[in-house]
Amino acid sequence: MKNLVTGATGLVGIHIIADLLKNGEDVRATKTSNSNLEVVKKVLSYYSLEQYFKNIEWIDLDVLDISQCIDGVKGMDHVYHSAAVVSFLKKDRQLMYKINIEGTANVVNACLSENVKKIGFISSVAALGRNKSNTYSEKNKWSTNKANSHYSITKFKSENEVWRGVQEGLDAVITNPGIILGPGDWSRSSTTFFKSVKKGLPYFPIGKNGFVDVRDVSKTIIQLTKSEITAEKYIVVAENYSYERIFKSIASSFKIPLPSKKASPFLLEIAWRYEGLKTLFSSRKPSITKETARTSSMENIYENNKIIKELNYKFYSIEDAIENAVNYFKN
Repeated sequence: MKNLVTGATGLVGIHIIADLLKNGEDVRATKTSNSNLEVVKKVLSYYSLEQYFKNIEWIDLDVLDISQCIDGVKGMDHVYHSAAVVSFLKKDRQLMYKINIEGTANVVNACLSENVKKIGFISSVAALGRNKSNTYSEKNKWSTNKANSHYSITKFKSENEVWRGVQEGLDAVITNPGIILGPGDWSRSSTTFFKSVKKGLPYFPIGKNGFVDVRDVSKTIIQLTKSEITAEKYIVVAENYSYERIFKSIASSFKIPLPSKKASPFLLEIAWRYEGLKTLFSSRKPSITKETARTSSMENIYENNKIIKELNYKFYSIEDAIENAVNYFKN
């Protein structure tokens, strides 16, 4: 099989590449002028797969350029679309809307144009929106809600581009992972948890969320894309854990003092405002924003019955996910 992986230098993209290469499949991977290929080499090396790096066909691809998208998917059997902007910063909002929505539309249109057999789209549980019960399954309907982040809105609208492709004859599957834990660049997205805790973070948020090992995110999207299943979406969450348990488990794995102070919603409201002021005149990104502060105080529960039943899938435990990531960061 010939496969294109977008967002190939990101946490999920790297692991999709690793699994495809292990299976002996051809991999074409996208990068940009800002991409860090060293992190790909490091993660492959961590899994003792460094010899496969030379087998990757790297191409420069801007998802906002439809001609580049068409050239990128040409001759491919499967496309794994994981490229996205994950940000809760106001200054990234315009780019996030363009990359996540318009970029996905371009990839979908390119797949239709070049008769790609199937696209596997990695979305997010954020695309499920928010409801009053804070309990979510694939049956949840999107509702306009002030609690929806701009990232959430862009992922929901990008899913709509995939559904449009399905209506136009494209085979596609969508996965909605929770907060993803695994080896990668710990200055990006959810992997920053490990960096923050390692620095000696004394606080933990009081909320609860769905977490998943990045290895499960990769394996499920590949399994679904290779299957006969189409026009379906699946929540990919191993377990629903409190942030307290996650943060303390990370600290324990690093063998450092455990965070012991609760970050109440009031404290987080002060923190995001303080961070905003502190970074106002610098290039440093705030470690907490209004959206992340409020989300981390919520108790969100995600059901994973559908993917377990239909794929007979067994997830890595969250303890395994944390240990795997910490072992990588230690090295």
